[in-house]
Amino acid sequence: MERDQNENSTSPPATVIEEWNGTSSTKLTKTATITATSLSSISIKRSSNAFTHISQRILQAFVPEGFPSSVTPDYVPFQVWDSLQGLSTYVRMMLSTQALLSAIGVGEKSATVIGATFQWFLRDLTGMVGGVLFTCYQGSNLDSNAKMWRLVADLMNDLGMLMDLVSPLFPSAFVFIVCLGSLSRSFTGVASGATRAALTQHFALQNNAADIAAKEGSQETLATMFGMALGMLLAHITSGHSFAIWISFLSLTIFHMYANYMAVCSLSLNTLNCERCSIVLSQFFKTGQVLSPKQVSSMEHVLPSRLSSLTSKGSDSLYKRVHLGVRVSSLDSLAMVNLLQSAGSNHKKAKYLLQQERDIINIITHKDSTAADILQSFIHALVMAKLGDQGGSMSLESQSWMNKHYEVFLLKLQSSGWKTERLLSSSVVWRANWLVEYSDGKHD
Repeated sequence: MERDQNENSTSPPATVIEEWNGTSSTKLTKTATITATSLSSISIKRSSNAFTHISQRILQAFVPEGFPSSVTPDYVPFQVWDSLQGLSTYVRMMLSTQALLSAIGVGEKSATVIGATFQWFLRDLTGMVGGVLFTCYQGSNLDSNAKMWRLVADLMNDLGMLMDLVSPLFPSAFVFIVCLGSLSRSFTGVASGATRAALTQHFALQNNAADIAAKEGSQETLATMFGMALGMLLAHITSGHSFAIWISFLSLTIFHMYANYMAVCSLSLNTLNCERCSIVLSQFFKTGQVLSPKQVSSMEHVLPSRLSSLTSKGSDSLYKRVHLGVRVSSLDSLAMVNLLQSAGSNHKKAKYLLQQERDIINIITHKDSTAADILQSFIHALVMAKLGDQGGSMSLESQSWMNKHYEVFLLKLQSSGWKTERLLSSSVVWRANWLVEYSDGKHD
């Protein structure tokens, strides 16, 4: 009896191993508990059923790894609205493609293969040329105004599909109309792709931009499949009924524009462009506090500048009076004299020069200026414009304000969640170098 008790007392303790599943340490699911009482006695207790495990694996194909902690809070509302607008796009695409193929002559005995091929080739060629030209003129501006160009891109896509739908109504101008539609969609391709890249970088909190882009592709594929199925069903139902086609197309277009607007408005970008910088600085002047990216997102315009006056968001327009990267030779004689005097007194330390021309503040950047210098020059110009509105001495008071408040302003920006490495603006292509030439020919 005592021998049996000794053997029991020396038996090894039970070892328990818990099995967890998940891609993030903050979002794990316990799947099983494995208990070993001896080398030959092992028990496994499942904590979740097979359906739960499969559903999690499917979900991982559509959301970034570590979701939701690996993305910004505005990721979910943006993706929901973006998927809805994509769904409406694919449904309308079936209607416009059906009209386009009908206009080319698909299903008619009189139509020739070479004629239809040439028309399709001309349409695609126009789109390619348009995409290259649009990149040349607006490529550097897409990153700084990602919200606006995201909205404009989808509006241009709507116009392109509308032209495809209209094309059968004007047989004599068919090629011209479809080429215009292709040109419009080419702007969409460039602007949408560029702004999507900027937004992906914004969403990525753990250097997971590639994963977010891949999962966004899966979401788009799913929306495409549903959109194509609904589009084919709608095209079949409305076939031969022009009025029903137009009502369906226009209704879906209105929903598409609304979904795009809501998607863009849900974004809270934490990068400083010209308008956001103006809004934050104006509030700092009033209260000494810096607004958060979410607060600023509800105040900035998302429509193009010509349409922004129709909105009532109360965005600050101070930035419109600042011209960054001005070409020196474009100034008039008096402005150039004042600029030379300023350069002579600041030639050793200044990385930028400010020149006032009526209500406009021109910024001349030094050829060796960095991204931080450009951000500082723009804020300095905004301060000068702000003080001018208050009736102060713009040059002296703005420099005094910068010396006293600029570093504090930057620290408050960073503590509020803003990125202060650079200013998102159009590329500064004109720069200058200033030096002093003495009478003996030496330079300083």
